[in-house]
Amino acid sequence: MLLSIPIAGVLVGIDQLTKYWANTSLRVNGPVSVINGVFSFTWTQNDGAAWGMLGGNVILNWLPIIIAVIVAVLYQRIPVSKRMLPLNIIAIMLFAGAIGNRIDRSVYGYVQDFLYFELIDFPIFNVADCYIVVACIAAIILLVLVYKDEDEMSRVFSFKNNKNKKTVD
Repeated sequence: MLLSIPIAGVLVGIDQLTKYWANTSLRVNGPVSVINGVFSFTWTQNDGAAWGMLGGNVILNWLPIIIAVIVAVLYQRIPVSKRMLPLNIIAIMLFAGAIGNRIDRSVYGYVQDFLYFELIDFPIFNVADCYIVVACIAAIILLVLVYKDEDEMSRVFSFKNNKNKKTVD
């Protein structure tokens, strides 16, 4: 975990560099088609939550940070022996994605998006969004395949002190 903060910093840096490029290049010169009709770099500003939903709602704009804090607290409740590398990576990616988009909201008042799958007309998104989505998918897979033990999950998600709990066999 010692490397988590520097790694998250690098990921946030990559996100911010790509947004800087999008802001200085795409915003000025317009979209760039990578694969015609399939994928392009198209700058837009997003003042909503995920994919522009609920635009302008200040409370929902803080939702990713709130979720990141909850994930961090839950992560700390998992025994060190159960903290696998994939779980560390998920936590880092969620944190980096939330911070990357929070920086945009703090500096610009909106998030800069620029990755556009034209073929399916998917909402325009950014690198921080990729971190969050990949981390969430990986977390779901881990929950289903690894942390499926009901007793272990209830202990992780319980905020009671279970250290002195007596059991009857």
